[in-house]
Amino acid sequence: MSYEILWSETAVKLLEKLDKKLQKRIIEKLESITENPFAFVKKLVGLPLYRLRVGDYRIILSIEAKKLIIFILELGHRKMVYK
Repeated sequence: MSYEILWSETAVKLLEKLDKKLQKRIIEKLESITENPFAFVKKLVGLPLYRLRVGDYRIILSIEAKKLIIFILELGHRKMVYK
């Protein structure tokens, strides 16, 4: 069973600011983890959130296993995304 990917408005705006090549890499990576996302993400310490690494960029996401939903909250360069 595949997970559905949902985007927050903030994440969509941040994605649109990136160049097309990087946008494509991020979207392809997200689509590739829909079968088993827990094998590809790391849990953030002290938060009920996860991170996915795509080169120097990080995607902050929430995974609802019971509803099979991956909710993309934020994304950005690794230096800025955690602030």
